[in-house]
Amino acid sequence: MTATSPRDRYLDALRAVALVRVVVFHMFGFAWLSFVFPAMGVMFALGGSLMAASMKRSATAAVRGRVRRLLPALWVMGAIVVPAMFWHGWTPDDAYGRPLYQLVFWAVPVAEPPGSEWADSTTVVLWYLVTYLWLVLISPLAWRAYRRFPLPTVLFPLVVLAVTQLGPVDVGGIVGGRAGDVVVNVATYGACWFVGFAHRTGQLRRLNTALLVGLGAVCVAAGAGWAVTHPAEGLNLNDIPLAQALYSLGFVLLVLRISPTMNWLAQIRPLDGAVTLLNSRAVTVYLWHNVAIALAFPFGDLVGAWRIGDLGYFGLALALLTVAVMGFGWVEDLAARRRPALLPSRATRRPLRFQPYISDIRGPVRNSRTLG
Repeated sequence: MTATSPRDRYLDALRAVALVRVVVFHMFGFAWLSFVFPAMGVMFALGGSLMAASMKRSATAAVRGRVRRLLPALWVMGAIVVPAMFWHGWTPDDAYGRPLYQLVFWAVPVAEPPGSEWADSTTVVLWYLVTYLWLVLISPLAWRAYRRFPLPTVLFPLVVLAVTQLGPVDVGGIVGGRAGDVVVNVATYGACWFVGFAHRTGQLRRLNTALLVGLGAVCVAAGAGWAVTHPAEGLNLNDIPLAQALYSLGFVLLVLRISPTMNWLAQIRPLDGAVTLLNSRAVTVYLWHNVAIALAFPFGDLVGAWRIGDLGYFGLALALLTVAVMGFGWVEDLAARRRPALLPSRATRRPLRFQPYISDIRGPVRNSRTLG
């Protein structure tokens, strides 16, 4: 996909739905939403598909482009949140005896950046960026493996995850808390990422439909069954890695096989604009939505949002999120080498003239610990 070729609006729509689902889940805490639409699995599958498209030209450029799109938004958040945490009396004494070293994860998130209890609503979402970054970094090697051994490559993360969850290996005890979390998260969503490879190469479409539907149904049933028989804090896929991995794998096998025409979307301009906005500001929406939700309650109490119940607070959270998108979203434009825009549309997605390399797709967009 080049800068002038049309985008796959079905993939754009899937990402938009996934982001909306994450926001709604974090606002209302409906555990059943993790079964209706496993948003994180979908987002990682889309990331894998789009990463594969870029690697067809240059794996090095693909990694560089994804990292460039991912990190600046985090740096802006860190520049605000880290000083605020220290101002609120935070001392990162839980960072394994190396607090200053741990702060580097705010710049290069190869592990979850440290944070205070006061800022938990901010830092709790950062596992996604860590997992996404690692999947991007291992993609060139995984891409080579996938092209030679497709099925073993897709299944390998599930085997690793099963060993960490069922086998005698205590990942956390061997490599430490943060590193153990990285291993589990990457293994949980790695199969979805590699199914994205299959989607991009067309191998998913070439599979027999009945076989694919059967495989998807088996994975979904296995994931749901594992969740029911091994519940964590409630029946929530996000807190049960093996169930999440199996269920998400089955779900993305099915939704990525579908390729509906999306011409109708352009006829509904508000909806089309919302899909474009969410895709252009995916990282910003993800990073700041939980902050907006957390702030909505004290501000909502001041303005009487309680008079109309949870919807009042939700409306205020969306308003605060809009402010964050308008205030910080331009960073994503610069990272993608596009003309900065307050509220992007299809017209504002054109690249800057000096851009030497155009990535054909945008990067985004376990431990859920309340995470979608």
